[in-house]
Amino acid sequence: MRVINSPLHITNELTLARLPAGTRARVVAINGSGAIARRLMEMGVVPGAPIRVIKVAPLGDPMEIRVRGYHLALRRTEAETISVAMCDD
Repeated sequence: MRVINSPLHITNELTLARLPAGTRARVVAINGSGAIARRLMEMGVVPGAPIRVIKVAPLGDPMEIRVRGYHLALRRTEAETISVAMCDD
């Protein structure tokens, strides 16, 4: 676990795919390359962006998130490339 100094009191880091519905977090990194990673960053999924898991489909794929004021549906494989840190806010 990496310790990060932040006014939001970030506690731990994991991938977006592991978060349950209703969880708030902050993007730490996009771990990938190519068109998918570039497209995620173009849509506002960038380090430091606040993110919230809205809902997850019954089998876990896809999941709906809220980032920068809009809703976005992601496949589990895409969500696994996004490192997030849960926040206590």
